[in-house]
Amino acid sequence: MIASTRKVWLRNPRHARTRAAIAAGLVALAASACAPGSAAPPAASPAQPGASAVRTDAAALGNVTLTIWDQEVRGGQDAQMKQLNAAFEAKYPNIRLKRLSRSFDDLNTTLRLALSGNEPPDVVQANNGRPQMGAFVKAGHLRPLDAYADAYGWKKRYPRSVLQYVSYSADGKVFGEGNLYGLPQAGEVVGILYNTAKLTKLGLRPPETWEEFQAALAKAKAAGEVPIQLGNLDKWPGIHVFGTVQGRHVPADQITKLAFGRKGASWNTPENTRAAGQLVDWVDKGYFNKGFNGQGYDPAWQAFSKGEGVFLIGGTWLIADLEKAMGKDLGFILPPGTTEAAAPVATGGTGLPFAITAKSPNPDAAAAYLDFIADADAMKVLTANGLLPIADTDRQSVKAGAQQDMFTAFGTATKQDGLVPYLDYATPTFADTLGAAVQDLLAEKSTPQEFLATLEKDYQAFAESNE
Repeated sequence: MIASTRKVWLRNPRHARTRAAIAAGLVALAASACAPGSAAPPAASPAQPGASAVRTDAAALGNVTLTIWDQEVRGGQDAQMKQLNAAFEAKYPNIRLKRLSRSFDDLNTTLRLALSGNEPPDVVQANNGRPQMGAFVKAGHLRPLDAYADAYGWKKRYPRSVLQYVSYSADGKVFGEGNLYGLPQAGEVVGILYNTAKLTKLGLRPPETWEEFQAALAKAKAAGEVPIQLGNLDKWPGIHVFGTVQGRHVPADQITKLAFGRKGASWNTPENTRAAGQLVDWVDKGYFNKGFNGQGYDPAWQAFSKGEGVFLIGGTWLIADLEKAMGKDLGFILPPGTTEAAAPVATGGTGLPFAITAKSPNPDAAAAYLDFIADADAMKVLTANGLLPIADTDRQSVKAGAQQDMFTAFGTATKQDGLVPYLDYATPTFADTLGAAVQDLLAEKSTPQEFLATLEKDYQAFAESNE
């Protein structure tokens, strides 16, 4: 289980974060009967100060040391963190930052214990989903940030489609609504990557509607090309493909409700049936490469980078590597709507948000730090280090090409509240359930109705128990 999680992490940071958090959560629950967890009754939510009681003049807070745990260990991530931390300390010499940076896996395995201790860090990065942030909120380990959000204007700066990923009810049961418990720096969105040279050769332009996209798939197939390159051996890539198709058939608010695992929604709907049916139709028409369910994710995008495939449904985390290999032949768009004027709907989310622990004796200083590493100047620092900032994406200066396409797509999706959550957020076990179900659907081992029945069983079992 752990080895599998690690394998996936190397290929997809976002999805693996969910899987690793699930594993870490299960281990912690099994090993510690006294540590608060999802089985424990909700702890009292830390009291929130009013916005007027928040002290935003960090220079006037006296001498403070903030202990910060992050997982920004890789090249550009680490570089932007060092740059921003140095700038913060230079601006506020009264506040010393004590940074502990660990790999994502190491952070996951130690954070729960640290938060339940008497002297937790002041600021931590906590995965958005139910196994981690939801459990921490339920246990009373994180401080609600609404008063700080009001004081600093975070709710005006961040669209609702972003803030939902860091919002929980005070008891941790409702994900996507309630109090604010974190502030992210980076963003992610799943869209459609395309080979511009192949489109030109086929006499096509980047599709602006879902109908144009399907017509392009048919023309590519007729011309002997692989319409969509897919590697679904690890199961989760198929979730992104299904989510993209689902967004053309199912209203965004229904997808959001399902993805957040809320009671009252259902997978057994005509809209979801049409989405599943369209995916099977693509299989029947030969729109995917041969053996896609047995091909790994890395070989798939690497094959696409070498000219095998006209389209690839994937996330912004692929763009840096693909652009390096394909240069000007790489393009990226949001999944087109049913009409050119349709509102954008795309699977997406945030990088790990930064949260303030409930026991931090320096919440005002910690909030000032969060504001500093996510303000407009910080977004420029992220861009300069090759990252996708969560805000102000349309204000960044990047070279024309796929990277600029990525910024445009994410800016459009976030400004128009077009991001819908990753479907595997729904329940603690949904990543495995959905991944296996999509693989069976694509292999035509199950019908759309059987596929949806599998999802419904997992979903309803959790929703009913999450009273």
